[in-house]
Amino acid sequence: MTVFRAFFALPPVVLVWVLVLGFSIPPLMAQSQEAPKAIPVIVAEARLEAFADPVEALGTLKAMESVNLTANVTETVSALHFDDGQRVTAGQVLVEMTSAEEHALLEEGQARVAEAERQYDRVKALVTQRAASESLLDERRRDLDAARAQLVAIESRLADRLIKAPFAGVIGLRNISAGALVRPGDLIATLDDDSRMKLDFALPSRYLPDLRLGLAIQGRAQALGDRVVTGAIAAIDSRVDPATRAIQVRALLPNPERDLKPGLLMRVEVPRNPRQGLAIPEAALLQRGKDHRVLVVGAGDKVEERRVEIGARRPGTVEVTTGLAAGERVITHGTDKVRPGQVVRVLAVDDGTRSLREILEAAK
Repeated sequence: MTVFRAFFALPPVVLVWVLVLGFSIPPLMAQSQEAPKAIPVIVAEARLEAFADPVEALGTLKAMESVNLTANVTETVSALHFDDGQRVTAGQVLVEMTSAEEHALLEEGQARVAEAERQYDRVKALVTQRAASESLLDERRRDLDAARAQLVAIESRLADRLIKAPFAGVIGLRNISAGALVRPGDLIATLDDDSRMKLDFALPSRYLPDLRLGLAIQGRAQALGDRVVTGAIAAIDSRVDPATRAIQVRALLPNPERDLKPGLLMRVEVPRNPRQGLAIPEAALLQRGKDHRVLVVGAGDKVEERRVEIGARRPGTVEVTTGLAAGERVITHGTDKVRPGQVVRVLAVDDGTRSLREILEAAK
């Protein structure tokens, strides 16, 4: 009773503060004793991937086979059997030149060969019957051989009036028309075998120990956009240029879509020091002054900040040389909300095959 009298004897202002504090302290204490909520994050596992240190160079594309179509004789074009940009097969007749005289000579030569064969057969039968001498048979054999040789010469002259495709490929722009007089050396058209392409480029001689036949290379061209063309080194020059101290290298590139053109300038990447390294997403890398650090989710989903050394970089990926082990989980999204020692809740594991939106939708 004495306590209650003393309590109610307090001034009204003090009495109000006592009542307020008395009722507010227990909820505040209960709230402070609640466990902090785990922060949701997205992680990625450090995994082994192939890395290399690329060497860049500029190269020029060439057709696998390329030729300028010209005439062997001075003659008038009688017929053209191709159009601009047409694909042709090996041995296909492309240009016919006037050959009326050669055809007449061919018929004459064939008649002479036929007559020489009859004379030879007749004398051979007489020699068998001992009605003719062996010397006469030798003379008829010589006439037959001469007639056949003359026929071959006429056929060769006739073949010079036909221009055929030496290999399968695509014809360029033609420079003549039917009826035109062409001379030896006049360019009729170009023919390129673009089923595969040769990429010639030069590298400093200090990279010679890294070059070998069959080494995979990558090529990019501004005309192809972001497309990457892969090929392999097919030949290495036997000499180093004494002026530039560079060596010429030739790679072969497949061209199934026929979109690679001779003369195209390409940027070449030749891999050096191929190796297996730990790869993590570039988003997991944190900059702390001059150091690179990552947030690792360890046992009990507790966060640990760790210093790492990095190596090669690729778009979206970085190589970690020290500080991580394969299989460890690093935070890629949510790094700005967590601190070392905190407990996190892993929403999803980013494997690099999905976008952030897809990961979040799957996590829901």
